[in-house]
Amino acid sequence: MTAPVSAFAIWMMALRPRTLSLSVVPVLVGAGLAWNLGGMIELTSLLSVLVAAISIQIATNLLNDAQDGERGEDGPDRLGPPRVTALGLLPARRVKAVGWGFFALAALAGIYLVMLGGWPILALGAVSVLAGWAYSAGPRPISHTALGELFVLTFFGIAAVGGTVWLQGDFPGWESLVVGIALGAFAAAVLLVNNHRDAASDARQGRRTLAMLLGERGSARLYGLLMLLPYGLLVLLHRLMPEIEVWPAVASLPLAWVLVKRFPHIQGREFNHLLARTAQTQLLYGLLLVFGLAVS
Repeated sequence: MTAPVSAFAIWMMALRPRTLSLSVVPVLVGAGLAWNLGGMIELTSLLSVLVAAISIQIATNLLNDAQDGERGEDGPDRLGPPRVTALGLLPARRVKAVGWGFFALAALAGIYLVMLGGWPILALGAVSVLAGWAYSAGPRPISHTALGELFVLTFFGIAAVGGTVWLQGDFPGWESLVVGIALGAFAAAVLLVNNHRDAASDARQGRRTLAMLLGERGSARLYGLLMLLPYGLLVLLHRLMPEIEVWPAVASLPLAWVLVKRFPHIQGREFNHLLARTAQTQLLYGLLLVFGLAVS
């Protein structure tokens, strides 16, 4: 007999906590960058940005679970982690309601942030919520197209870093863009692993993700580019800001290299482990970069 699953475990399954670091790391690095540029870390605004960023990611995850479950896209042949709507563990309407609750929480935190950052933060917050909804909903969900990786790179990298720098009192410059692309590349690599793993089932559902368009060899090459690009960007960041210590982040390169070499040789559910390790690489890279920014 299968042991009953607790309500807490079911909701943790829906929230996908293993990848929530993707929204935390860019905020922390953005704050470190702003501090290094001469700004002051304002703790209340930093915590508010973290609440907003995490809430938007959770809301996007929940709507994705519910929408895909309603469309019957998370069937028994799914190779990725189980989805609560498809398994019948939670009704789609409840998952959607909680998802919109997290969007509301993000908006609540955003009210304070708009008071600090003005109309640029209002625009960024509104676009982020709209993009989170459009990822799985609407007539042409982003998750069904080849734009998913670009979506992730933009919002989990460039926008998150730039918005945090702005809220900490600095105007985002070229260094913010470089750091945002670096962190966003890792996040895009996470999505690429997900879409590469699910390419066969996605094809049956009429999706046209980037992984499907590139094929196995193309996906492996793009994964390598996304995982190694952040280390090349450290050189550019050092040229833009020679006074900062960017080199601690290089210590995460061996982990990234191992994952790049492993990608072409695994299949099926083995990609679930690779996905988690990819997110962990971004976390390590980000924390080491924050350390370098702090000691400079």
